[in-house]
Parts: sequence; C-alpha cells; structure tokens
Amino acid sequence: MKTLNAKRLIAFAVAVAVICLGFGLYAWHSGRPVMDTAQAADAGTVIKLQIGSPTMTVNGAEQEIDPGRGTAPIIQDNRTLLPIRAVIEALGGSVTWDQETQTVMLAYKGDIITMVIGSTSAYINEDAQTLDVAPVIIDGRTMLPIRFVAEGFKLGVDWDGETRIVTVTASAPEGHATNDADAPTVYMTTSITPEALVAIYEKLGFEPQGNVAVKMSTGEPPNSNYLRPELIGDLVKKVDGTIVECNTAYGGSRSNTAMHKQVIEDHGLNAISKNGVADIMDEDGSLVIPVPTPENGKSTITEDYVGAHLANYDSLISLAHFKGHAMAGYGGAIKNMSIGIGSTEGKCYIHSAGQSHTSPWGGDQDKFLESMGDATSAVVNQFDGRVVYINVMNRLSVDCDCDGNPAEPDMHDIGILASYDPVALDQACLDLVYAQKDGDGKSLVQRIESRNGLHTLEHAEEIGLGSRTYNLVSIDN
Repeated sequence: MKTLNAKRLIAFAVAVAVICLGFGLYAWHSGRPVMDTAQAADAGTVIKLQIGSPTMTVNGAEQEIDPGRGTAPIIQDNRTLLPIRAVIEALGGSVTWDQETQTVMLAYKGDIITMVIGSTSAYINEDAQTLDVAPVIIDGRTMLPIRFVAEGFKLGVDWDGETRIVTVTASAPEGHATNDADAPTVYMTTSITPEALVAIYEKLGFEPQGNVAVKMSTGEPPNSNYLRPELIGDLVKKVDGTIVECNTAYGGSRSNTAMHKQVIEDHGLNAISKNGVADIMDEDGSLVIPVPTPENGKSTITEDYVGAHLANYDSLISLAHFKGHAMAGYGGAIKNMSIGIGSTEGKCYIHSAGQSHTSPWGGDQDKFLESMGDATSAVVNQFDGRVVYINVMNRLSVDCDCDGNPAEPDMHDIGILASYDPVALDQACLDLVYAQKDGDGKSLVQRIESRNGLHTLEHAEEIGLGSRTYNLVSIDN
C-alpha cells in the first residue's frame, strides 16, 4: 500500500488551522493553454479570474477571491499569479501549509500534491516529480507552478491575453457529483484521525435521541482491517454509543455469540462502548421488520430479519469501513445497514433474496444486491430517519473486514465521508475509487465490477432509498 512518509503525514495532519490565506500559483503568460481545456458544456466546474480583479466566477456565479482582503491575480516577471486557495476550495479540494518544513500540500479528488518552497522536487501522491519552476513566496504569498498542479489534478487552464482572464476547468467527474445545492450533501475530509472523525460527525449536525447504536464490523481475526478503537473511540464515547454487531452466517470466529464476544474483547471494542460492553444484537434471535413499499413498487424482499436487540435503540450511526467485498463487490453504508444489522438468519435471507433462512449460498447475484437496498430501507424506516452514515476510506483492500486475512491494499488511503443519505455516500466513495481506476484503484474497481456491485446503488435509488447524485463538500477548509 502507498502511504505518506512520516514527515509528510505530520505536515498533512497540521490541517487547515494553518492554511495560508494568500496561496497563489503560477500560470505561463504565453498566450497558450497549459492543458487542453474541456468545453464548458462538458465541464463540472469552470472558474474565471481576471488580472487585477478581486472577484472570480464559479460556473458564472461571482464571489470574492479573498473576502474582505481584496486579493487579486497579478502578472509579475511575465508570469500570472493566481490565488490558489479560492480555486482549490471551489473545486472541493483543500490546501495545507506546514511552516516548519515549508511544505505545501494540495488535496483534490483523492490525490495529493506536495511541494516545498525553493525546491524543484515534488510529489503527486508518492510519485516523485521534478518541477520546471520551484515554488516561491512573494510578499508573504505562496506561489505554485500551475502546469504541475493542473497536470497533477487533471485540470484545464487557459490564458486569454486580450481579456487577461485565466480560466480553470475541472471536467465533469465520471461519477455523480454536482454543484446543485438541492442534491444531498456528502461531507469529506482527507484526514483520517480521531479528531477528523469527530469533526465530520459534528458537521452533520445530528442530534441523536435515547439509546444510540453505533454499527460497525467487529472484524474477523487474525488480520482484518476493521476500524481500530484508537480511531473511532472518541466518536463512540462522544455520542455515548453502544457498539452493535450481529453474528456471521459463514462460520469463522464470530459465528456464535460466545466466540464473537471474545473477538470483541480482543479487539478492544468493549472498552469504548457504552457501559464497557458491545452488543451482539442477535444473541436472542431475530426481530422481523417490514420493508416499506418502495416508490416504484419493486422491492425484492418484503421483510428483514435483524438482531432482536435492535429494538432497544432509538438512534443509529452507521460507521462503516469502505472496502472491497468478495460477494457484494464493495462494502459501505448500505452493506453495513443490511447484512451488518441482519441476524444470522437475516444474512441468509438477504443473500438468498428471501429464498432461505438457513443458507447464504447459491442465490441470484443481482437479487442479493437488491435485497441489501431493501433491507437498508427497512432499518431506516425502523428508526424513522434517525440515522446518519459515515464511511472511512482507509486500508482499501479488495477484501472485506469479514476476511481474517485480506489482500494487502494496493490503493492509498482517501479520507472520511459522511452523509444523511446512504446512497449518495456510497456513490461518492465509489466515484473517488473510480477516479483512479487506471492507477491505484484498478484492482478494487475490478472486484466491484466482477460482482456487478454498482447494481446495489441502481436498485437503492430506484426504490427511493437515496440519490446517486450528491454535492461533495470538503470540511478541510
């Protein structure tokens, strides 16, 4: 797996508290485009900045570049300097500055560009690069080479010598991100820390009622990639939540309550759970809850078998580790809410699309994927909407946390995403993976497509569980 070295990780963790308000970047003042710019009609975001003007337009809407400060692009030494912070934020990315190491880090769509003032050595993720122009500080402002930034983030940049306007264009993503404010919001941070997890939860503004269940995978021994208590403990304690899980249907160390309780203790999850005890919800069998009639009338299953203890909770936080999965293609919020909350009986019922209460094997693949969406809608209905969803995109193996010896990830960590909409959340995570389908994300995309994993979201949207179109908002700024 590709990881940041220690110095760069420390710099990145400094995060937005030390973001430089006056970041800028170089554009070649040559009258030619740095990269071929996509047609505006096909672009996801078009940003225009004019030399000497303190305002810019984002998809036609005017805003101040640096509110209250009058910052404007300038030409100096035959180069155009653009204020990068406003540009990167408008694209949904983030900028971080480490004063001690003089390091600038830009994050956008899962990619990270790292540069050091005065050095022509730079990185795109972990790949070493050589810059044509070293970053410099001019009048307290950090200036970065636009050719490198644009190529690294696959942006288009045009210079119009007559109007003295610079146009930065981000092509529409392969996925479903939009600038429509009416679309469900998915919040994102590229930091994967206890503090970032709490921050993104707080951004949701969720006010849980009564007993709070925190649903996560407790992880199959010995080497699962389950979410560690060191990462999630602060959040679980903040909401006074009980970690909840159900037994498996495939054997292993969590297939009966006694063994499962030992795994939970060994993995340190009791220590962060309310009253020091995690809850195996199907210890006392199943609770049958109805699948609400969907908008299109086409549910695959009409009832869901969940752990009986689910009835003891008033609010639910889905805390999922996003990753691949041997049967579903991928696992995120919807899998966590369906298979994860299903009792052993319920897991069999979902896998078989309602054909068996005792065996998870041999069912129709697409019907299984559809049943996960149906089961999730049943759980959401049970809680009358008192549910929020968080996906942690680290240790992105092609294998699930139910695999005790998963394949080593060959894709770098991406961040933490959260939403009130499980469909939008899973779609945003998939879009971030697919954006790297020709690079680090290749094996994970192959796993997803080999299981027709996208059909889960197709069906979930069709039954009205949520929207595959979303508004991605970074909280790193």
